[in-house]
Formats: sequence, structure tokens, C-alpha cells
Amino acid sequence: MTRLDPDPRPHRLATVAVHAGPEPDPVAGAVMPPIYQTSTYIQDALGQPHNGYEYARTRNPTREALERALAALEGGSHGFAFASGLAALDTVLKLLKAGDHVVAGANLYGGSHRLMEQVFRPFGVAFDFIEMADASALEGALRPETRLVYVETPTNPMMQLTDLQSVADLCQARGLLLVVDNTFATPVLQRPLEFGADLVLHSTTKYLNGHSDMVGGALVTSRDDLAERIGFLQNAAGGVPGPFDSWLALRGIKTLTLRMRQHSAGAQQIAAWLEGRRDIPRVYYPGLASHPQHALATRQMAAPGGMLSVELGDVERARRVVERVRLFALAESLGGVESLIGHPASMTHASVPLPMRQAMGLTDSLIRLSVGIEDPDDLIEDLDQALAGT
Repeated sequence: MTRLDPDPRPHRLATVAVHAGPEPDPVAGAVMPPIYQTSTYIQDALGQPHNGYEYARTRNPTREALERALAALEGGSHGFAFASGLAALDTVLKLLKAGDHVVAGANLYGGSHRLMEQVFRPFGVAFDFIEMADASALEGALRPETRLVYVETPTNPMMQLTDLQSVADLCQARGLLLVVDNTFATPVLQRPLEFGADLVLHSTTKYLNGHSDMVGGALVTSRDDLAERIGFLQNAAGGVPGPFDSWLALRGIKTLTLRMRQHSAGAQQIAAWLEGRRDIPRVYYPGLASHPQHALATRQMAAPGGMLSVELGDVERARRVVERVRLFALAESLGGVESLIGHPASMTHASVPLPMRQAMGLTDSLIRLSVGIEDPDDLIEDLDQALAGT
């Protein structure tokens, strides 16, 4: 765990992304932080770790630089880096005990749902999955034993939004822990701590790194009590990233604001083009006026982001489209500089039970696009030729 000491200078986010995290290299003055590729550290004397470093699972200077950057980006005081987004969520759920109750969004990333239902429910933690777009549904789902509310906004892959201010107000009034997965939006587009969230979670694999070459996760908070417990769990369970993965994420963060601008602009153009086609039943994208929560997206997010989903109306048509694209790559994951296309029902959400997928509108004919930073006109031409063959 790394605590970020408040900086009295009011830097804007693009500046923070470039400068936060690394400290001056004491050996050579390197602009980029060194990769401290070591498992252990020499001790000055018995019981006296050198500068506080004794074992790399507990502390590593490269990882600490990433953790400082993560905290600064989200406007928090404490940053934690993990080996994956699911390792970060696993740590969050370890804040609970048998008998505790969690209310989570019904439309979660499939891996999050799997971890909750197949790992932590057998340990005695109870879960209810509801439509988080409905504030009254959340209040009705709360129990005396509820301890945590888990929100993903926008959701994966149905692009539903949660009113963070309303949920945060409710959680604060009831003394509940509010955790927000901010992976899709990133701190460039949405800042959950400013709305009252207690913890922000990221898969750093995605937009924060942005280059599809590492796997990682993150937690950020401003609460000292949470930070103390999460720091203990991070070290005790050991789900930390290696120094090279930490360095890769640090490298990616420097261009985060520029990339998010291009991701959002490209997705907006592609979503509008798709919505204008008569052969597309529905496009899910918060930047479209047709999105039922467009007003909330405008109020809560700086831009709608680079993710959108498309209902094609027929599973065979969906299969042909994802197999005919040339620039879009058929692959898991999202948030890289290259555009990806996926079939959530058989890929990211295959572990979600069919009735639950059907209830949220996640059909077998739905495809998901992660719009990269290529020229949007080239991406549109690629989709056009793929759709022409269906």
C-alpha cells in the first residue's frame, strides 16, 4: 500500500497522469522509474530493513510508484496495486465475514459475478443482484446484515449507468461501504470518490495500461481505516503485480487522458453511425440521446467512453460479423489502443447463468465493441464490410 501525501498545487488531470507516482531516481536521475526486479532487499542490521524494504511482496519501489499514481488519478489518499482486477475484488470481499450481505448490480462483469457466487457465497457471504439503475430497487434490497454495495458503471456489457450521488447518499445514511468499479470510465471520465464512494476498483489491464500487454488491478480510497485493512490483506494474501507489470501500467497512464479523448470520440462516431442503420435493432451507448440514461451520463461523466454494445437480432449474424472484421480483433478484454470485438454471451459472461443474462437483456446476438484509437472512419468501413456479408 502507498499513501499519497496531499499536493498543495492544483494540477489538472493530464498533468497528474504524466507526473504523479515516480520520484527522482537517486542513482542516475532517470526520467522513468527503474524496474526494481528483486524479490528481497539487504538489511542494514538484524531487524533493520534498508529504508523500510525487506521483501518485495510487501513493498517494491516500482509498484509504489504505480500506487501513488493510481491514488493521484482518482483523487484518493491511498493506492493499492494488485495482480489483476479480480485480485482487487477478492481483497474487497475479504473485508466481509460469514453472514454479511452484499447488494451488487445485476449486470456485472462475468468474472466478478463468478467470484461472488462460486467462491464467496460458499463461505457464507450472501449476495443479491439488482438493477442498479433503479434507486428504489437498491433500498428495497437492503437488509440489516447488508455491509457492502457494489456498483459497476457503465456496466459490462449493457452500458447501464448508476446514479453515484444517489447511491452514495443512501450508503452513507445506512453506514454501508460503497465500492465502484470504474474500469470502463477511468478517472478521466468519472471520479467516484468525489460522489462519496469509499473504494474505487480498476482492472488496470484495461484503459489505465491501455496497451494490452499486462494484467493488473487497483484499489483507491481516502479512508485511513479501509487502507489499513486493505494493506494488511494485500500483504497477507500476496496478490500483487510484479515490478515489470507495474512499470508497464505506469508507462500507459502517462497517455491516459489523450487516449480516453480519442476512445470516446471514436465510439461516439461509430455509435451514431450504427444507430443510423436500418439493419441494427439497437445500440447501447450512453453518448446517444436515445440511451435512457443519457442525461445522467452527461451529468456524471466527462465523456461517454470507448465501449458500446450492439444488438444484431440473430446469433448467426453476430457470429458472422465478429468473424468477418479485419481491423477489429476478436478477443477478450478491452481498453487497448487497438479495437476489439467480442461476443459477451460466450466470452466475458459465459459463466453468468442464462436466466440472469436474459433478464438483463444480454442476448446471444449481442456483440461488444472496444473502440481503439484508430481513425473512426477506418473502423466504420471495417464494420460496414462485415455487416454487408450478413
